[in-house]
Amino acid sequence: MSKKIQDNEVLLMKGNEAIAHAAIRCGCDGYFGYPITPQSEIMETLMELEPWNTTGMVVLQAESETASINMVYGAAGCGKKTMTSSSSPGISLMQEGISFIAGAELPCVIVNVMRGGPGLGTIQPSQADYFQSVKGGGHGDYKMITLAPASVQEMADFMVMAFELAFKYRTPVMVLADGVIGQMMEKVVLPPFQPRWTEEEIKVISPWATLGKPATRPVNVINSLRMEAHEMEELNNTLQARYREIEKKEVIFEEIKCEDAEYLLIAFGISARICQKTVELARAEGLKVGLLRPITLFPFPTEAVQNYAKKVKAMMSVEMNAGQMVEDVRLAVNGKVPVEFYGRMGGIVPAPDEVFEAFKAKILK
Repeated sequence: MSKKIQDNEVLLMKGNEAIAHAAIRCGCDGYFGYPITPQSEIMETLMELEPWNTTGMVVLQAESETASINMVYGAAGCGKKTMTSSSSPGISLMQEGISFIAGAELPCVIVNVMRGGPGLGTIQPSQADYFQSVKGGGHGDYKMITLAPASVQEMADFMVMAFELAFKYRTPVMVLADGVIGQMMEKVVLPPFQPRWTEEEIKVISPWATLGKPATRPVNVINSLRMEAHEMEELNNTLQARYREIEKKEVIFEEIKCEDAEYLLIAFGISARICQKTVELARAEGLKVGLLRPITLFPFPTEAVQNYAKKVKAMMSVEMNAGQMVEDVRLAVNGKVPVEFYGRMGGIVPAPDEVFEAFKAKILK
């Protein structure tokens, strides 16, 4: 796409392409990644757009996923807006680096376009990285803010939000999309351009960053190492307090036909798109079914689920995995109403009528 894009222009593109365009437009300083299906178009689009000639953004294919996340670590330590992208096995290889970044209290954005597993698995779409993303994935008591887009438009919008949240809380932020959202084509309006920060602006925005020479700045040491146990516990207490603040202030979810719902479907990403049609099918048969779509998977909309547990007769979590988010739903409900689960694995995407039949079999039995 070589022509100049006008502000508010409606475009047709893949979710992965929207990620790349949005990264440039929100002032990203550097992308470091390694190709893997079904997210390779992110790097391919960045290479095609050549932002180093327009905004100065660095785009580099590293020798591996491990190398790319450590490049992100270094750039983040300098206060730069930096990101990577990968798919499930590649994210697994990044886990140590992500844990280091979380322990060093550094902002960055990680895009995961999920594919089926375990192991090398399949290039077909999946939602089986919920645990790997929402629960941190790597070693230590850390979590990542996790945004789950359900459209190509949200792929673009969530890049802006991800960088804002990353710097607000000095934490890695995951944009967790399934392979369907990465590969599907839809209309999208890209976010407006934000200029990249100058080094003087970084010194104000991120005074902890390692910029300049020691003679002209305080010496900031960036690492996740604490020599004494009490120092490590102090860092962990700081992180846990930050996560509690995130849980209090940053929960985002969508409610669809929930006002009079007697039954509730809970789903994210492409599963939520599927469940929207399932709700229509159920309503056509006189069944008052609603849909709750978590947009932030961490922080999870626990309070909203708890409130619906006081109103509905039962819930069903719909996921493209063996049952991961359903654990958070059940923890929130705490036995107040039945919580069922329906999922497909290995890259199979369920149809709306299939979900409806599962709902009737499991909930209306």
